[in-house]
Amino acid sequence: MPSRNHVFPQQERQPPLHRPLISSRGSCAYLSTILIIWSLSKNACDSFSIIPNVIPPVYHSRLSVSIQKGYAAPSTSLAVSSMIEADTDDSSSIIDTNDLVKNTIPMPMNENRENASPLSTPSTFSPSSTKTTSKPASSSQSQASQWHKERRRQMMSKYGTLLSPLERQSSSQNLALPLLVLSNLSLALLSIACGRFLSAPQIVALAVFPGSMLSLWQLQILHDCLHGSLLRKASPSDSSNSSSNSSSATIEEKKKKSWYALNRNSVSKQILFWGSMPSMFGYYLYLNYGHLTHHKNLGDAEKASLAKLFSSNQTNFEDGDVLFVAHRMKLKGGVGPVMFGGKQMSVSKFGFNLWRDTKFVRNAITFASSFMLERVMLIMNDFVVAVFGRNFFFPNKPLRFHRECALYCRCAVLVRLALFKLGGCGYKSWLFLWLSETLWSVPPHPACAMFVTNHGSSSSGKGENDCVPSSSTYAGKWYSVFTLGTNYHVEHHDFPNIPLNKLGLLRNIAPEYYRQGNSDNVFRIMKNAFSKPDYYACMDAGVGGIVSAGGGGGGGGVAAAAVGTSNHD
Repeated sequence: MPSRNHVFPQQERQPPLHRPLISSRGSCAYLSTILIIWSLSKNACDSFSIIPNVIPPVYHSRLSVSIQKGYAAPSTSLAVSSMIEADTDDSSSIIDTNDLVKNTIPMPMNENRENASPLSTPSTFSPSSTKTTSKPASSSQSQASQWHKERRRQMMSKYGTLLSPLERQSSSQNLALPLLVLSNLSLALLSIACGRFLSAPQIVALAVFPGSMLSLWQLQILHDCLHGSLLRKASPSDSSNSSSNSSSATIEEKKKKSWYALNRNSVSKQILFWGSMPSMFGYYLYLNYGHLTHHKNLGDAEKASLAKLFSSNQTNFEDGDVLFVAHRMKLKGGVGPVMFGGKQMSVSKFGFNLWRDTKFVRNAITFASSFMLERVMLIMNDFVVAVFGRNFFFPNKPLRFHRECALYCRCAVLVRLALFKLGGCGYKSWLFLWLSETLWSVPPHPACAMFVTNHGSSSSGKGENDCVPSSSTYAGKWYSVFTLGTNYHVEHHDFPNIPLNKLGLLRNIAPEYYRQGNSDNVFRIMKNAFSKPDYYACMDAGVGGIVSAGGGGGGGGVAAAAVGTSNHD
């Protein structure tokens, strides 16, 4: 027995081991997540109509029957078109395509595709183009919105038999609903794992991939839900049966039968609300109040301004995209918001004023800094709205807007606090969600290329009034899967009701209206975009010539919106 005064020899202390970048548990979770997403992505490629080589046989048969009869049934006025044309302030927002008029009047079909204007350059519709006999476009629409409407009208007159089923019958439900559940569940679990196990560098790597992709998927699927193309639509047989059995059935009764005996519109609203979580700021505010009006007021110099957006007394934003493009594009009109004491407070305009022509590295860093800083301020504002029940950035909006904002903020904050607790009461779980939401929007992330160029002011250089207000990014099949079809932006504005997994078909159905090829260099696109900023959606670049005062125009220019544009060259 050693004595009480015996001194045991001290063991030499081992030097601390450097913590590896990714621990064994972290690497297992990371690899497992990638394998799951990879398997789902392969399945998505099989069902995702991204770049089809041929038009599906069912469309060939419909087209042949139509040509034999000598006509094609054009699509009726879609709910989106009705909403765009009606100058209404309805924040319910969800589009229900089952409210479409079911009876269509056949019209002669232009069977000769050779008559369509060839796609030689990405020019646009010019005032000298051949006039059409279409009705004047609604004066409440912006000129860029009329431009897309005219393109849709021309395509429907030529390929209505192929396009009408895509709008009125197809949905992304079988693909997008499982992906939404996967994305949100993965974001929640990864957020908890980041809080408990991972270091800051590991969290950044996980947010770059797969976090940013999952957040972008969340946005795109909710965007499909907003436009009424997520949930299964009533088939023509369902509609005919309901009308024959009960000729006095109201529109609301038809809605209840359109999605598994539930009110389709109510289900869509619940998906939009709860599907926006988990997030640190999320996409609900923009989608619910600003996206459908964006289709209507795209590039409107009067309505698409920061001052108008923050001072408006309407429930909906005049153009929700202004909140984002103010960081990277020229806008007309005043600056907002105006806070207490009459002082202007605009992080986006402060950052944008620091841009310098040709200094693309400086501009890219400035954009990323202002964009991500503003997102932090919006996250903090969510807590303020949750406590006080009012969004002080929009002082003139009606009580309905503030109540709905407060309800969402309170639910979203509770979800964030739950993740904070489950993640070990540290900042890391929130850091992951914040980075996942923002990194895909800023350079050098590949998805940034389509985000910063979707509504520029590209020109073919062939004269005045040849501006292209929208553009798509074609960088290959996997890029389309990674962005879940968000890169098909021209296609979406032409046909807002076609679901995300069918937008790629448009380039095959109407090839003369869309730029062909899949070799866009996303890094060159970003370099061009940050070298010299454009005006937003041809706001100051002669869009007036794209659609004449009479709403007409020849097929040539509009077809050329084949849209790629100088940003992609």
